[in-house]
Amino acid sequence: MKSRNHSISAVSEFLLLGLTDDPQLQQLIFILFLCIYLVTVLGNLLIILAVISDIHLHTPMYFFLCSLSINDICLSTNTIPKMLINLITQNQSISYTSCLIQVWFVLVFTGLENCLLAVMAYDRYVAICHPLRYSTIMNPFWCLLMVLFSLVLSFMFGLLHTLMVLHLSFCTDIKIPHFFCELAQLLKLACSDTFINDILVYFASCVFGGIPISGIIFSYTHIVSTVIRMPSIGRRYKTFSTCGSHLSVVSLFYGTILGVYISSAVTNSPEKTVVASVMYSVVPQMLNPFIYSLRNKDMKEALRKLSSSVWVALRWHSNSIKR
Repeated sequence: MKSRNHSISAVSEFLLLGLTDDPQLQQLIFILFLCIYLVTVLGNLLIILAVISDIHLHTPMYFFLCSLSINDICLSTNTIPKMLINLITQNQSISYTSCLIQVWFVLVFTGLENCLLAVMAYDRYVAICHPLRYSTIMNPFWCLLMVLFSLVLSFMFGLLHTLMVLHLSFCTDIKIPHFFCELAQLLKLACSDTFINDILVYFASCVFGGIPISGIIFSYTHIVSTVIRMPSIGRRYKTFSTCGSHLSVVSLFYGTILGVYISSAVTNSPEKTVVASVMYSVVPQMLNPFIYSLRNKDMKEALRKLSSSVWVALRWHSNSIKR
């Protein structure tokens, strides 16, 4: 058991070391992450507005896509702005309470993204394997219930881990080698025994990660089986292409998480681990809107209509001011 130098009440703040302590690199990182955050927020907002404004997109698939976009905005907003503020003020501190809140929100939104990707895979499974029953199975009430259930499950998942951190005590070393408060990093700083926390993390990861991944694999196994049995090659391509965007997002999300685990396993360098963590906490949220807008004809058309409407509204407003 680790030695206990301070009680938990003595810890009032942590220090977020960020990605580098080089002043010149910090300026570059600030510009880079500011651009990433703006692109993430604007890109996902465009997806949400396009779906809301186009009645042809009022379907379960795009409802789940809207939910994913909202979640991506929330996840990025929970981590990046604090990092940007720290870079501007040159103040690396974050209060103990704020750190725990950030841990909780990261777990909630990461868990919700995990669940939403599984729900979206189930939606594609029903649409392709049971097309005649699609409108009955994926009715508005059931779709809303699945999203709410995912949210509640993620809420409890994050709350459980955060409450367990409250029972830990921390030593004089309160430096977190990261740009946000991550659960794994907090557990490394604890002076008290983290055995129960570690077991809970592994168990929750297996259950909370294993079930959605199993659901995605199950869905696409049946989708591929159904598509292969289709007589027309053109129909096969058209049917499976509707899953292309979702498959790309799933590969990006789980691929980056796998990269983080591999990086943590093969290296003891905190710097390399935190760079790997950027890949799952920042990059997928930024790229998701591009993946769906570039690979989806309906989304392209909706975005075109939205941009045209905005342009007309801006011209009308400009003319009215001149008058």
